[in-house]
Amino acid sequence: MRGLGSHTQQDYVRHVRRFAVFLGRSPDTATAADIRRFQLHQHESGVGPATINGAVSALRFLFLVRLKRRDLARALVIMRYQRKLPDVLSVEEAARLLEAAPGIKYKAALGVAYGAGLRVFKLRTSRSTKSTRHAC
Repeated sequence: MRGLGSHTQQDYVRHVRRFAVFLGRSPDTATAADIRRFQLHQHESGVGPATINGAVSALRFLFLVRLKRRDLARALVIMRYQRKLPDVLSVEEAARLLEAAPGIKYKAALGVAYGAGLRVFKLRTSRSTKSTRHAC
């Protein structure tokens, strides 16, 4: 699985293993009907769209790259879903957030970050990346 990150490789192996367990036999003996049953089973079991789509990617890799079975890769269906929009603060809530900042430097940083639409995770990541860069 050259070219894929280690987490992607682990995810692909996990998805293919789940498919094999569902089948009760090796995935190289699968049929298009087996794939359809597996995807229906995932959906009916309450598996989320992102996980189902992860399994689709893993099985597509298996069928296209490893097994050279285009017919089975075509049987896989990506699950479409609406992404949830992030909550937006009211003008009053944004003002209270800025007022709660301990100093002018933090107020400016929060104002720019909020105005640019950055999420908390992105702020934490950029801060740790920045401090790591300056440590060298």
